[in-house]
Amino acid sequence: MQWSSSHQQGCVVASPDGRVDEATAEAFTEHLASSVALAAESPGKKLIVDFGGLDYMSSRGLRALTLAKRQADAAGVAMALARPNEVMREILAISRYDKLFSVTDTIEAAI
Repeated sequence: MQWSSSHQQGCVVASPDGRVDEATAEAFTEHLASSVALAAESPGKKLIVDFGGLDYMSSRGLRALTLAKRQADAAGVAMALARPNEVMREILAISRYDKLFSVTDTIEAAI
């Protein structure tokens, strides 16, 4: 899994690329925590996780999202998920994470 982040209109956009599974979940968790901290210092206090490059996410990845959401809520950071593919959209729906997070088709819609 690769990770990059950028700033768009005062928001932090975190972009994981690849798969979140047993081998990459720890790195995914750490990157998410760092991105929440970065968003807490940004003008918009918003973190958008760009799912456009994610092929798959295991339950370990969902756990990382839960931890990041708790951290974000405590820091006053809004968190949104953008551009999930069909597989990721199904994973989010089955786990009901599409009810916990704002899920949008584009990064611009999440801003």
